Amino acid sequence: MKKSYIFIMLIILLIGCANQNEETEKFSLTISAAVSLTDALEEIKEIYQEEHDVELTFNLGGSGSLAQQIQQGAPADVFISANQTWMDTLAEEEFILADTRSDVTGNNLVLIAEESSPIAYQSFTEIAPDDVEKIAIGNPESVPAGEYTEEALRYLNIWDTLKEKFVFGKDVRQVLTYVETGNAEIGFVYESDAIQSDEIKILATAEAGSHEPITYPIAVIKETKHEEAAKAFVDYMNSDEAQEILAKYGFRK
Repeated sequence: MKKSYIFIMLIILLIGCANQNEETEKFSLTISAAVSLTDALEEIKEIYQEEHDVELTFNLGGSGSLAQQIQQGAPADVFISANQTWMDTLAEEEFILADTRSDVTGNNLVLIAEESSPIAYQSFTEIAPDDVEKIAIGNPESVPAGEYTEEALRYLNIWDTLKEKFVFGKDVRQVLTYVETGNAEIGFVYESDAIQSDEIKILATAEAGSHEPITYPIAVIKETKHEEAAKAFVDYMNSDEAQEILAKYGFRK
């Protein structure tokens, strides 16, 4: 009887320990997000993980590439796009929980050059093909910054004039790198990316109304295994605390 009693107590103790570990063990939320959010999200991650029993894992890239990954079944709990188009695509195909969708922040499109460059354009209309060998832009087919760039240049009727000069980046950070390293004389990126680099200068900002408003929608992925935690993160991204961090990195809601 004594041995049986000890055995039973050991079983109860082991079950209790297992339950406790299950309750206290952190799980991971995968956030697929536009690469332009990198710096802001890293600061948000540090703060969020201190306040919540969860680990944030970021999958960063061009919004189109990320949306396609989700379509193909890649694991993700939350998606943050740099435009409405790719979020609309996932919504139409029922990959997101529609009632969790919101516009979390915004941005501006700017023209940049390397810091020491003699180029001193003050507007997009001043760009002349004879002045430059290469112009870096995001690939409009998968990179929202590139799509906004194409809209703005077509609005100004200079897309066809400049298109032979384009060097396409896989995301906006690659475009920034092309200009920083001199592989392109000028490029088009978000203001939030430009202000984080001390190797480039902002020449001009896109003319108001020349492209669709730059907004970043956020939503929970339908197949998430952590729906409540994913919803909590979406709520946090819309909080005053998160918005202050985003503003510090050049984002504007």
